[in-house]
Amino acid sequence: MTPGREPLPPWAGRRVVLGVCGGIAAYKSVQVARDLTLRGATVDVVLTDAARRFVAPMSFEGVTGHGPLIDIFAVGDAALHVSLGREADCVCVAPATADFIARAASGRASDLLTTVLVATDAPVVIAPAMNDRMFAHPRTRASLAVLEEDLRYRRVGPAEGRLAAGEGSGPGRMVEPATIVDAVGRALGDGGPLAGSRVLVTAAGTREPVDPVRYLGNRSSGKMGYALARAAWLRGAEVTLVSGPSTVPVPYGVEMVRVETALEMCDAVLERVGGVDVAVHAAAVADYRPRVPRTEKVKRGVAGDALTVDLVANPDIAAASAARMKAGSVAVGFALETSELLTRARRKLDAKGFDLIVANRAGEKGAGFEIDTNRVTIIVRGEQPRELPVMDKFAVACEILDVVEERLA
Repeated sequence: MTPGREPLPPWAGRRVVLGVCGGIAAYKSVQVARDLTLRGATVDVVLTDAARRFVAPMSFEGVTGHGPLIDIFAVGDAALHVSLGREADCVCVAPATADFIARAASGRASDLLTTVLVATDAPVVIAPAMNDRMFAHPRTRASLAVLEEDLRYRRVGPAEGRLAAGEGSGPGRMVEPATIVDAVGRALGDGGPLAGSRVLVTAAGTREPVDPVRYLGNRSSGKMGYALARAAWLRGAEVTLVSGPSTVPVPYGVEMVRVETALEMCDAVLERVGGVDVAVHAAAVADYRPRVPRTEKVKRGVAGDALTVDLVANPDIAAASAARMKAGSVAVGFALETSELLTRARRKLDAKGFDLIVANRAGEKGAGFEIDTNRVTIIVRGEQPRELPVMDKFAVACEILDVVEERLA
Protein backbone atom coordinates (compact mmCIF):
# COMPACT_ATOMS: atom_id res chain seq x y z
CA MET A 1 0.00 0.00 0.00
CA THR A 2 1.18 3.53 -0.72
CA PRO A 3 3.10 4.94 2.29
CA GLY A 4 0.94 7.23 4.42
CA ARG A 5 -2.34 5.92 2.97
CA GLU A 6 -3.02 2.87 5.11
CA PRO A 7 -6.00 3.05 7.52
CA LEU A 8 -4.93 5.31 10.36
CA PRO A 9 -6.50 7.66 12.88
CA PRO A 10 -8.22 10.06 12.70
CA TRP A 11 -9.88 8.75 9.51
CA ALA A 12 -10.08 5.01 10.18
CA GLY A 13 -13.53 3.78 11.16
CA ARG A 14 -15.17 7.20 10.70
CA ARG A 15 -18.01 8.18 8.37
CA VAL A 16 -17.62 11.16 6.03
CA VAL A 17 -20.27 12.67 3.78
CA LEU A 18 -18.52 14.17 0.76
CA GLY A 19 -20.67 16.73 -1.04
CA VAL A 20 -19.69 17.62 -4.59
CA CYS A 21 -21.05 20.74 -6.30
CA GLY A 22 -21.03 21.67 -9.98
CA GLY A 23 -17.69 23.17 -10.88
CA ILE A 24 -14.65 22.25 -12.92
CA ALA A 25 -12.80 21.32 -9.72
CA ALA A 26 -15.25 18.44 -9.21
CA TYR A 27 -12.81 16.08 -10.92
CA LYS A 28 -10.44 16.53 -7.95
CA SER A 29 -13.16 15.30 -5.61
CA VAL A 30 -12.75 11.78 -6.96
CA GLN A 31 -9.22 11.84 -5.52
CA VAL A 32 -10.56 13.19 -2.21
CA ALA A 33 -13.05 10.29 -2.03
CA ARG A 34 -10.32 7.79 -2.90
CA ASP A 35 -7.83 9.09 -0.33
CA LEU A 36 -10.42 9.22 2.46
CA THR A 37 -11.41 5.63 1.66
CA LEU A 38 -7.79 4.44 1.60
CA ARG A 39 -7.27 5.98 5.01
CA GLY A 40 -10.08 3.87 6.41
CA ALA A 41 -13.10 6.19 6.27
CA THR A 42 -16.52 5.20 4.97
CA VAL A 43 -17.37 7.84 2.38
CA ASP A 44 -20.93 8.68 1.33
CA VAL A 45 -20.77 10.86 -1.76
CA VAL A 46 -23.63 13.30 -2.39
CA LEU A 47 -23.72 14.90 -5.85
CA THR A 48 -25.71 17.97 -6.77
CA ASP A 49 -27.50 17.94 -10.12
CA ALA A 50 -24.89 20.32 -11.50
CA ALA A 51 -22.02 18.10 -10.30
CA ARG A 52 -23.22 15.29 -12.56
CA ARG A 53 -22.46 17.52 -15.55
CA PHE A 54 -18.79 17.65 -14.57
CA VAL A 55 -18.00 14.17 -13.23
CA ALA A 56 -19.55 10.75 -13.76
CA PRO A 57 -21.23 9.16 -10.71
CA MET A 58 -19.56 5.83 -11.55
CA SER A 59 -16.14 7.39 -10.86
CA PHE A 60 -17.04 7.74 -7.19
CA GLU A 61 -18.45 4.21 -7.01
CA GLY A 62 -15.12 2.92 -8.32
CA VAL A 63 -13.10 4.53 -5.52
CA THR A 64 -15.52 4.21 -2.57
CA GLY A 65 -17.21 0.88 -3.31
CA HIS A 66 -20.73 2.26 -3.49
CA GLY A 67 -22.60 4.66 -5.71
CA PRO A 68 -23.12 8.35 -4.95
CA LEU A 69 -26.41 9.73 -3.69
CA ILE A 70 -28.32 12.34 -5.64
CA ASP A 71 -32.09 12.34 -5.15
CA ILE A 72 -33.61 13.81 -2.00
CA PHE A 73 -36.88 12.08 -2.93
CA ALA A 74 -35.38 8.61 -3.39
CA VAL A 75 -38.11 5.95 -3.26
CA GLY A 76 -37.81 3.76 -0.17
CA ASP A 77 -35.47 6.14 1.64
CA ALA A 78 -37.47 9.26 2.34
CA ALA A 79 -35.39 10.11 5.43
CA LEU A 80 -32.05 9.73 3.66
CA HIS A 81 -30.97 13.27 4.55
CA VAL A 82 -31.65 12.62 8.23
CA SER A 83 -29.74 9.33 8.35
CA LEU A 84 -26.77 10.79 6.46
CA GLY A 85 -26.65 13.80 8.75
CA ARG A 86 -27.05 11.74 11.92
CA GLU A 87 -24.43 9.11 11.03
CA ALA A 88 -21.78 11.47 9.64
CA ASP A 89 -18.70 12.19 11.73
CA CYS A 90 -17.83 14.95 9.28
CA VAL A 91 -19.40 16.56 6.22
CA CYS A 92 -17.03 17.87 3.55
CA VAL A 93 -18.15 19.94 0.55
CA ALA A 94 -15.53 20.06 -2.21
CA PRO A 95 -15.87 21.96 -4.42
CA ALA A 96 -18.16 24.42 -2.67
CA THR A 97 -19.50 26.79 -5.33
CA ALA A 98 -20.71 30.36 -4.83
CA ASP A 99 -24.30 29.16 -5.29
CA PHE A 100 -23.92 26.41 -2.68
CA ILE A 101 -22.27 28.79 -0.18
CA ALA A 102 -25.13 31.27 -0.57
CA ARG A 103 -27.76 28.56 -0.08
CA ALA A 104 -25.98 27.05 2.92
CA ALA A 105 -25.58 30.45 4.57
CA SER A 106 -29.28 31.16 4.24
CA GLY A 107 -30.17 27.77 5.77
CA ARG A 108 -31.95 26.51 2.68
CA ALA A 109 -32.68 22.82 2.19
CA SER A 110 -33.32 22.75 -1.54
CA ASP A 111 -31.50 19.54 -2.46
CA LEU A 112 -30.04 16.49 -0.74
CA LEU A 113 -26.72 18.14 0.13
CA THR A 114 -28.11 21.29 1.74
CA THR A 115 -30.75 19.20 3.52
CA VAL A 116 -28.00 17.01 5.03
CA LEU A 117 -26.31 20.16 6.35
CA VAL A 118 -29.49 21.25 8.09
CA ALA A 119 -29.91 17.76 9.57
CA THR A 120 -26.37 17.23 10.91
CA ASP A 121 -24.51 18.20 14.06
CA ALA A 122 -21.17 17.06 12.62
CA PRO A 123 -18.34 19.46 11.75
CA VAL A 124 -18.50 20.74 8.17
CA VAL A 125 -15.42 21.36 6.01
CA ILE A 126 -15.97 23.50 2.93
CA ALA A 127 -13.47 23.95 0.10
CA PRO A 128 -14.57 26.96 -1.99
CA ALA A 129 -13.88 26.87 -5.73
CA MET A 130 -14.96 29.55 -8.19
CA ASN A 131 -13.79 32.39 -10.42
CA ASP A 132 -11.73 35.00 -8.57
CA ARG A 133 -14.34 37.71 -9.23
CA MET A 134 -17.10 35.50 -7.82
CA PHE A 135 -14.97 34.82 -4.73
CA ALA A 136 -14.35 38.55 -4.28
CA HIS A 137 -18.04 39.47 -4.64
CA PRO A 138 -19.43 41.07 -1.47
CA ARG A 139 -22.36 38.62 -1.34
CA THR A 140 -20.03 35.63 -1.48
CA ARG A 141 -17.81 37.08 1.23
CA ALA A 142 -20.85 37.84 3.37
CA SER A 143 -22.15 34.28 2.96
CA LEU A 144 -18.76 32.84 3.95
CA ALA A 145 -18.72 35.08 7.00
CA VAL A 146 -22.15 33.76 8.05
CA LEU A 147 -20.92 30.16 7.77
CA GLU A 148 -17.71 30.87 9.66
CA GLU A 149 -19.70 32.34 12.55
CA ASP A 150 -21.07 28.82 13.01
CA LEU A 151 -18.36 26.94 14.92
CA ARG A 152 -19.20 23.73 13.06
CA TYR A 153 -17.91 25.16 9.78
CA ARG A 154 -14.24 25.11 8.79
CA ARG A 155 -13.09 26.68 5.55
CA VAL A 156 -10.05 25.37 3.68
CA GLY A 157 -8.88 27.63 0.85
CA PRO A 158 -9.36 28.74 -1.74
CA ALA A 159 -5.84 28.82 -3.13
CA GLU A 160 -4.37 31.17 -5.70
CA GLY A 161 -3.47 29.73 -9.09
CA ARG A 162 -4.74 28.88 -12.54
CA LEU A 163 -8.51 28.86 -12.81
CA ALA A 164 -10.71 27.36 -15.53
CA ALA A 165 -9.70 27.84 -19.16
CA GLY A 166 -9.91 31.48 -20.20
CA GLU A 167 -10.24 32.75 -16.63
CA GLY A 168 -6.57 33.42 -15.89
CA SER A 169 -5.35 32.97 -12.33
CA GLY A 170 -6.14 34.34 -8.90
CA PRO A 171 -7.78 33.42 -5.58
CA GLY A 172 -10.60 30.95 -6.14
CA ARG A 173 -8.85 27.71 -7.07
CA MET A 174 -9.83 24.71 -4.94
CA VAL A 175 -6.99 23.51 -2.72
CA GLU A 176 -5.42 20.16 -3.55
CA PRO A 177 -7.05 16.88 -2.43
CA ALA A 178 -4.32 16.13 0.14
CA THR A 179 -5.04 19.41 1.93
CA ILE A 180 -8.78 18.71 1.96
CA VAL A 181 -8.18 15.22 3.36
CA ASP A 182 -6.06 16.68 6.16
CA ALA A 183 -8.69 19.35 6.90
CA VAL A 184 -11.24 16.54 7.28
CA GLY A 185 -8.77 14.69 9.49
CA ARG A 186 -8.42 17.74 11.73
CA ALA A 187 -12.21 17.94 12.07
CA LEU A 188 -12.33 14.24 12.96
CA GLY A 189 -9.34 14.29 15.31
CA ASP A 190 -10.20 17.39 17.30
CA GLY A 191 -11.32 16.66 20.84
CA GLY A 192 -8.57 14.41 22.23
CA PRO A 193 -5.89 15.22 24.85
CA LEU A 194 -3.85 17.23 22.31
CA ALA A 195 -6.77 19.40 21.18
CA GLY A 196 -6.07 23.04 21.93
CA SER A 197 -2.55 22.35 23.18
CA ARG A 198 0.57 24.01 21.83
CA VAL A 199 3.17 21.70 20.30
CA LEU A 200 6.68 22.59 19.16
CA VAL A 201 8.52 20.24 16.79
CA THR A 202 12.08 20.57 15.52
CA ALA A 203 13.01 18.82 12.29
CA ALA A 204 15.70 18.24 9.65
CA GLY A 205 19.41 18.88 10.00
CA THR A 206 21.34 22.09 10.49
CA ARG A 207 23.99 23.50 8.17
CA GLU A 208 27.09 25.01 9.73
CA PRO A 209 28.96 27.22 7.23
CA VAL A 210 32.63 26.55 6.56
CA ASP A 211 32.78 29.28 3.92
CA PRO A 212 30.19 30.98 1.67
CA VAL A 213 29.91 27.78 -0.41
CA ARG A 214 30.49 24.79 1.89
CA TYR A 215 28.88 23.66 5.13
CA LEU A 216 29.00 20.86 7.69
CA GLY A 217 25.73 18.94 7.87
CA ASN A 218 24.10 15.53 7.95
CA ARG A 219 21.72 13.39 5.92
CA SER A 220 18.51 14.20 7.78
CA SER A 221 15.62 14.92 5.39
CA GLY A 222 13.20 16.12 8.08
CA LYS A 223 10.55 13.55 7.14
CA MET A 224 10.10 12.23 10.68
CA GLY A 225 9.73 15.67 12.24
CA TYR A 226 7.35 16.86 9.53
CA ALA A 227 5.23 13.72 10.05
CA LEU A 228 5.07 14.47 13.78
CA ALA A 229 4.01 18.07 13.15
CA ARG A 230 1.28 16.94 10.76
CA ALA A 231 0.02 14.22 13.11
CA ALA A 232 -0.12 16.65 16.06
CA TRP A 233 -2.07 19.22 14.00
CA LEU A 234 -4.54 16.53 12.95
CA ARG A 235 -5.21 15.86 16.64
CA GLY A 236 -6.24 19.45 17.22
CA ALA A 237 -2.97 20.98 18.42
CA GLU A 238 -1.60 24.36 17.43
CA VAL A 239 1.76 23.34 16.00
CA THR A 240 4.97 25.26 15.37
CA LEU A 241 7.59 23.50 13.25
CA VAL A 242 11.16 24.79 13.55
CA SER A 243 13.01 23.25 10.65
CA GLY A 244 16.43 23.24 9.12
CA PRO A 245 16.71 23.05 5.32
CA SER A 246 14.33 20.44 3.90
CA THR A 247 12.46 19.73 0.67
CA VAL A 248 9.54 18.06 2.47
CA PRO A 249 6.24 19.94 1.90
CA VAL A 250 5.09 21.98 4.90
CA PRO A 251 2.08 20.28 6.55
CA TYR A 252 -1.17 22.20 6.14
CA GLY A 253 -2.14 24.30 9.16
CA VAL A 254 1.31 24.21 10.77
CA GLU A 255 3.23 27.40 11.62
CA MET A 256 6.62 27.17 9.91
CA VAL A 257 9.85 28.69 11.22
CA ARG A 258 12.80 28.10 8.90
CA VAL A 259 16.35 28.17 10.21
CA GLU A 260 19.71 27.05 8.90
CA THR A 261 22.26 26.82 11.70
CA ALA A 262 22.14 25.29 15.18
CA LEU A 263 22.42 28.74 16.75
CA GLU A 264 19.40 29.94 14.76
CA MET A 265 17.42 26.84 15.77
CA CYS A 266 18.39 27.33 19.41
CA ASP A 267 17.18 30.94 19.39
CA ALA A 268 13.89 29.98 17.70
CA VAL A 269 13.21 27.13 20.12
CA LEU A 270 14.13 28.94 23.34
CA GLU A 271 11.97 31.89 22.30
CA ARG A 272 8.90 29.62 22.11
CA VAL A 273 9.39 26.56 24.29
CA GLY A 274 8.25 28.19 27.54
CA GLY A 275 4.70 28.45 26.24
CA VAL A 276 4.22 24.96 24.81
CA ASP A 277 2.62 21.85 26.24
CA VAL A 278 4.71 19.43 24.17
CA ALA A 279 8.21 19.81 22.71
CA VAL A 280 9.45 17.19 20.25
CA HIS A 281 13.16 17.40 19.47
CA ALA A 282 13.34 15.50 16.19
CA ALA A 283 15.96 17.67 14.46
CA ALA A 284 19.43 16.34 13.74
CA VAL A 285 21.35 19.29 15.15
CA ALA A 286 25.05 19.45 14.28
CA ASP A 287 27.10 18.92 17.45
CA TYR A 288 29.89 21.21 16.23
CA ARG A 289 30.33 24.26 14.00
CA PRO A 290 33.39 26.01 12.57
CA ARG A 291 34.60 28.49 15.15
CA VAL A 292 35.15 31.18 12.52
CA PRO A 293 33.55 30.58 9.09
CA ARG A 294 35.73 31.78 6.21
CA THR A 295 34.51 34.89 4.45
CA GLU A 296 35.96 33.73 1.13
CA LYS A 297 35.67 30.39 -0.61
CA VAL A 298 38.51 28.08 0.39
CA LYS A 299 40.65 27.37 -2.68
CA ARG A 300 42.20 23.94 -2.93
CA GLY A 301 45.19 25.43 -4.67
CA VAL A 302 45.80 27.57 -1.62
CA ALA A 303 44.82 25.10 1.15
CA GLY A 304 46.74 22.20 -0.39
CA ASP A 305 46.10 18.52 0.32
CA ALA A 306 44.92 19.05 3.91
CA LEU A 307 42.46 21.51 5.38
CA THR A 308 42.11 22.08 9.11
CA VAL A 309 38.83 23.51 10.41
CA ASP A 310 38.71 24.60 14.05
CA LEU A 311 35.38 23.35 15.47
CA VAL A 312 33.47 24.47 18.55
CA ALA A 313 30.50 22.77 20.22
CA ASN A 314 26.99 23.94 19.41
CA PRO A 315 24.51 24.54 22.26
CA ASP A 316 22.50 21.56 23.50
CA ILE A 317 19.05 22.78 22.45
CA ALA A 318 17.10 20.00 24.18
CA ALA A 319 18.89 20.42 27.50
CA ALA A 320 18.51 24.19 27.39
CA SER A 321 14.80 23.82 26.62
CA ALA A 322 14.11 21.56 29.60
CA ALA A 323 14.78 24.37 32.07
CA ARG A 324 12.28 26.65 30.32
CA MET A 325 9.35 24.25 29.89
CA LYS A 326 6.34 24.79 32.10
CA ALA A 327 5.13 22.30 34.71
CA GLY A 328 3.07 19.44 33.29
CA SER A 329 4.52 19.73 29.79
CA VAL A 330 6.01 16.77 27.91
CA ALA A 331 9.45 16.67 26.28
CA VAL A 332 10.25 14.09 23.60
CA GLY A 333 13.77 13.34 22.43
CA PHE A 334 15.32 11.24 19.68
CA ALA A 335 18.42 9.06 19.82
CA LEU A 336 20.05 7.80 16.63
CA GLU A 337 22.80 5.35 17.52
CA THR A 338 25.15 2.96 15.74
CA SER A 339 25.55 0.59 18.73
CA GLU A 340 24.28 -0.02 22.29
CA LEU A 341 20.95 1.51 21.24
CA LEU A 342 18.88 1.07 24.40
CA THR A 343 21.73 1.78 26.82
CA ARG A 344 22.70 5.03 25.12
CA ALA A 345 19.10 6.09 24.62
CA ARG A 346 18.32 5.62 28.33
CA ARG A 347 21.42 7.58 29.22
CA LYS A 348 20.26 10.42 26.98
CA LEU A 349 16.73 10.22 28.42
CA ASP A 350 18.09 10.85 31.91
CA ALA A 351 20.77 13.38 30.98
CA LYS A 352 18.46 15.70 29.06
CA GLY A 353 15.33 15.41 31.17
CA PHE A 354 13.08 13.97 28.48
CA ASP A 355 9.79 12.33 29.43
CA LEU A 356 10.25 9.81 26.62
CA ILE A 357 12.81 9.15 23.94
CA VAL A 358 12.54 7.59 20.49
CA ALA A 359 15.53 5.42 19.66
CA ASN A 360 16.54 4.06 16.28
CA ARG A 361 19.66 2.49 14.84
CA ALA A 362 21.59 4.18 12.03
CA GLY A 363 21.99 2.09 8.89
CA GLU A 364 19.15 -0.34 9.65
CA LYS A 365 17.24 -1.51 6.59
CA GLY A 366 13.93 0.33 6.17
CA ALA A 367 14.80 2.96 8.77
CA GLY A 368 16.72 6.16 9.15
CA PHE A 369 17.63 8.90 6.70
CA GLU A 370 15.86 10.08 3.55
CA ILE A 371 13.23 7.31 3.34
CA ASP A 372 9.51 7.13 4.16
CA THR A 373 9.72 4.37 6.78
CA ASN A 374 11.33 4.00 10.19
CA ARG A 375 11.81 1.39 12.90
CA VAL A 376 11.97 2.78 16.41
CA THR A 377 11.81 1.86 20.07
CA ILE A 378 9.91 4.23 22.37
CA ILE A 379 11.37 4.43 25.86
CA VAL A 380 9.33 5.99 28.66
CA ARG A 381 10.85 6.57 32.05
CA GLY A 382 9.96 3.69 34.40
CA GLU A 383 8.32 1.55 31.69
CA GLN A 384 9.32 -1.30 29.43
CA PRO A 385 10.53 -0.20 25.98
CA ARG A 386 7.94 -0.31 23.18
CA GLU A 387 9.61 -1.76 20.11
CA LEU A 388 7.79 -1.02 16.85
CA PRO A 389 8.19 -2.80 13.51
CA VAL A 390 9.19 -1.01 10.32
CA MET A 391 6.38 1.46 9.67
CA ASP A 392 5.57 4.50 7.57
CA LYS A 393 6.88 7.58 9.37
CA PHE A 394 3.40 9.05 9.74
CA ALA A 395 2.31 5.81 11.44
CA VAL A 396 5.37 6.06 13.70
CA ALA A 397 4.39 9.65 14.51
CA CYS A 398 0.91 8.46 15.51
CA GLU A 399 2.41 5.86 17.86
CA ILE A 400 4.67 8.46 19.45
CA LEU A 401 1.79 10.89 19.96
CA ASP A 402 -0.32 8.13 21.51
CA VAL A 403 2.35 7.90 24.22
CA VAL A 404 2.50 11.70 24.54
CA GLU A 405 -1.27 11.82 25.02
CA GLU A 406 -0.98 9.17 27.77
CA ARG A 407 1.48 11.42 29.55
CA LEU A 408 -0.72 14.50 29.15
CA ALA A 409 -3.80 12.65 30.36
